[in-house]
Amino acid sequence: MSHKKLKVLQLGKFYPVRGGIEKVMYDLMSGLSEQGVDCDMLCAASNGSGMTVSVNEHARLNCCASWTRLAATMISPGMISTLRKICREYDIIHVHHPDPMACFALLCSGYKGRVLLHWHSDIQKQKMLLRLYRPLQDWLLRRAEIVVGTSPVYLAESPYLKKVQDKTVCLPIGVEPMRPAEKEVEAIQKKYRGKKIVFSLGRLVHYKGYRFLVEAARYLDGSYIILIGGTGVLKEELQAEIETLGLQKRVELLGRVSDEELPAYYGACKVFCLSSVQKTEAFGIVQIEAMSCGKPVVVTDIPGSGVPWVNAHGISGMNVPPGDARELAKAIKAITGDEETYRVYSENARRRYEEMFTKEHMIKQCLKIYWKL
Repeated sequence: MSHKKLKVLQLGKFYPVRGGIEKVMYDLMSGLSEQGVDCDMLCAASNGSGMTVSVNEHARLNCCASWTRLAATMISPGMISTLRKICREYDIIHVHHPDPMACFALLCSGYKGRVLLHWHSDIQKQKMLLRLYRPLQDWLLRRAEIVVGTSPVYLAESPYLKKVQDKTVCLPIGVEPMRPAEKEVEAIQKKYRGKKIVFSLGRLVHYKGYRFLVEAARYLDGSYIILIGGTGVLKEELQAEIETLGLQKRVELLGRVSDEELPAYYGACKVFCLSSVQKTEAFGIVQIEAMSCGKPVVVTDIPGSGVPWVNAHGISGMNVPPGDARELAKAIKAITGDEETYRVYSENARRRYEEMFTKEHMIKQCLKIYWKL
């Protein structure tokens, strides 16, 4: 069978792209279609209104209208009716978890073909939802011929995957390299002249552990500044903490950083820091984006998460215990302590990205998995 005869549907989550799962889905659709594989995407609209977009001659995005959002799930009956109509067009349905709406749509579709389940993470926070969803989740695990995970650690440690280890395969997430514009990088470095920039990016929510990153500034001298990009419910609380600790000149909340602005912040920083404290952070795409710019990373050694696997401790950066501000600061200082140490970490970070986490590598590995089906 040639690539052009293979037809795949990416099923799940939302559009426009806002989070890691949606980004992986979209990148798989775009990357596979650029290889001549017919690959479409079916998802729910995050803003309520549906649409159909022709991405290229081999890819179409079907975004179904949503009624409401319930427990981080878009309720979209249109996904059910649409999938029932189109499912028989596809050789493989590649469903992305967690997304109860996508799983229910697949169950109702009557699809008899091959199913690949992409297990991005366990359901962590919505315990009531999980109790209701568990029978459907178990059905999906039985239905799938292959279960793909983003790291070997998560595949091995997830309690829900213990009985399906014989059909699990690791497919690390890959991204296009960030390409910072020199003038924009210089503008940021000029604004913080003389400072070693520690950059972090993510939603301002509890599991990201930003209060520990803010506190870490207490253990760094005045030559460092921590820049945190993103918005969320903890913005006012974090700002109050910064002011209470007298760290206004050491920590700055940037607010939303646009896709156009983001590469420059990666380019301008000395170190990227991911301070998450819960397994909800399953992979941490932001750290491989930083590595693509040759930036060493400091992340937390979250039990059962793929985050510390992505960052090779002592090679591309350092992994520290979750929730420990002193250790975050200690790692940042160790990486930036002298030019030679920093150079080695920087080169290793870029090399690890190129060897393991490029979009091209993800697409090639995904195709190999499809052919096994």
